[in-house]
Amino acid sequence: MIAFRRLTEADFPLLGDWLARPHVARWWHHDPSPAAVARDFGPAARDEEPSHDLLALLDGEPVGLVQRVRLADYPDYRAALAALVEVPAGAHTVDYLIGPAERTGQGLGPRMIAAALAELWTADRDASCVIVPVVAANRRSWRALERAGLRRVGSGPLEPDHPQDDPLHHLYRIDRPTT
Repeated sequence: MIAFRRLTEADFPLLGDWLARPHVARWWHHDPSPAAVARDFGPAARDEEPSHDLLALLDGEPVGLVQRVRLADYPDYRAALAALVEVPAGAHTVDYLIGPAERTGQGLGPRMIAAALAELWTADRDASCVIVPVVAANRRSWRALERAGLRRVGSGPLEPDHPQDDPLHHLYRIDRPTT
């Protein structure tokens, strides 16, 4: 079973280790040093920023990270997405990683995404949908979104996280379940 809890500062060494792993660093392009992790993830961990960084636990073992953001809280990012697809009120986005390389390729990504979506629908009754941009070259990521029930709603240029990537992104969406 996959469960989530808020990322805390005590988790930063683990997160730094994950960010340094080649399979994560390729797509996250994030400085894994303790100072950078504290700088970039500390505000959310201390509730000084409106994003939610959630540690994903599989049967109690940390296996990944899910970042959940209400797009209205980040107007520039919302505007960049809205230039490519409709972004309704209440829209969120998520980002995710699987930390241990040995956990990749086993279907954990789609399960983790689906569990994060279920948690979001419960945690935020105003959440209308989730829109996720993925670098087009990151086929494993967008296939995980598809397996979790998201559908591709558009494609277009966005600034990539990693400078080696082309700006082409696919945008995926899932609406709040009606039942």
